[in-house]
Amino acid sequence: MRISLIYDIIRWEERSIIKALNDKNVDVSLIDVKNMNLDLKDNNYDFGDISLQRSTGYYRNLHSTAYVEFTGNKIVNNFNSTVITGNKMFTSLMLSKNSIKIPKTFVSFNKETFLKSFSGDFNNKAVTKPVTGSWGRMISLLNDYYAAMDVSEYKDYMYPLYQINYTQEFINGFNRDLRVFVVNDNVVAGIYRYNAPDDWRTNTALGGRAEKLEITPEIEEIALKSAEAVGPGIYGIDILESKEGYFVNEINGNTEFKNTVPVTGINIPDYIADYLISEAKK
Repeated sequence: MRISLIYDIIRWEERSIIKALNDKNVDVSLIDVKNMNLDLKDNNYDFGDISLQRSTGYYRNLHSTAYVEFTGNKIVNNFNSTVITGNKMFTSLMLSKNSIKIPKTFVSFNKETFLKSFSGDFNNKAVTKPVTGSWGRMISLLNDYYAAMDVSEYKDYMYPLYQINYTQEFINGFNRDLRVFVVNDNVVAGIYRYNAPDDWRTNTALGGRAEKLEITPEIEEIALKSAEAVGPGIYGIDILESKEGYFVNEINGNTEFKNTVPVTGINIPDYIADYLISEAKK
């Protein structure tokens, strides 16, 4: 059996997945997406029995995934789920469509509508995010109308994608959120992510602290329903908690787990390897 791993950076996660596959006597072929030159008429790559997509850049990830899948090869995660999970608006719509609770969220397309919504729908406090992106980049917590006005003016001069105003209520009553890892149809691990003392964001890439999460039946059900909404694959489900219960915030289709494995003691790469082997045999 041979599995190809498509990447643009080899991180701890990729090295650990390669090791887990090698330990199971699987040959791993490494394909650097930055060096790919795709023949759209005749497939000019051998992707093996199945590919694992691990490119961190969303557009490289999306387009190389399309190539692998549309040329008749298997890939995890697939194109459809990559489209959805790579866009926060699409993810929120899919979750809502499947009756999964999400925070109050509005999307607008110009400054005037955004500011009107900020004042009326969010009572002058909200979080605004780009519809694509990760690691907490370009996310702003807006505490008053003037902050919203300033941010909206900056966005007027940005690339059109970033002029889409994805705005969400701020839910962080416990100074933490939940990251739950789903591999196919199994919840394998979870962590609390506590924000750093000098930051409201919980991303561990920004200094947030990870702590083991005990997976309750309720959390497991929410995570599995969320993953089911976007299709089979490997996901990190981000869940917000408040006194009113849990809300699913995002679904990460190329999730990191470097800080989760030591905190939980759970070998996530081994679960990923077993899933890939199972899919390759089908």
